[in-house]
Amino acid sequence: MVSLLRTIRLDASDGILFSPAAEPGEWAVPGGFLWHGRPFEGLSRKERVAFRSAFLGVQSFGFSTLAVVTRVSFSERVAAVEALAQSFVTHLGAPDLQTARGAAEEEIAFAEELCRGHDEGRIIALHREEDEAGELRERFRSLRPREETAYGAPGLNGHDRPFHFVQSDEDEQGEGIDLFAGLRSGET
Repeated sequence: MVSLLRTIRLDASDGILFSPAAEPGEWAVPGGFLWHGRPFEGLSRKERVAFRSAFLGVQSFGFSTLAVVTRVSFSERVAAVEALAQSFVTHLGAPDLQTARGAAEEEIAFAEELCRGHDEGRIIALHREEDEAGELRERFRSLRPREETAYGAPGLNGHDRPFHFVQSDEDEQGEGIDLFAGLRSGET
């Protein structure tokens, strides 16, 4: 059995950052081919964000910040190749499915190679940049959820929030900090 990438959405940010955003759970490829020969300066703001950090959803041709390693059967892999070939015809103007299938196979094989050696459920992120010679460079990182947060609070699934609220049995009287004291007394 092999592994491929699926888009994953941990929060609503992809819907804000990308136009269009990939649907959660669709097959994904790095999609560097979309940017080949397109100068970075000529990209819109949302295209620049996608250029730098997004995987390409195979069916929607939308973007996703993260992808997750997923074990697939041979028939699922074939379906992913076919879906990408169809998208090449629909979105990029490939002349026919047979022609598009070869390029789709290469892209799916590249995604498969990225997954090699990673456990199912591993999250993959990418960073893409253009070097001085105009060549695209892609770097991939694998992310794994932490067992506990920095504060030892379980149940956040490896994603910290900016604030943690902790119930306390201590008396609410006592020493407190008045954040507005200086403003009320005329200090600046």
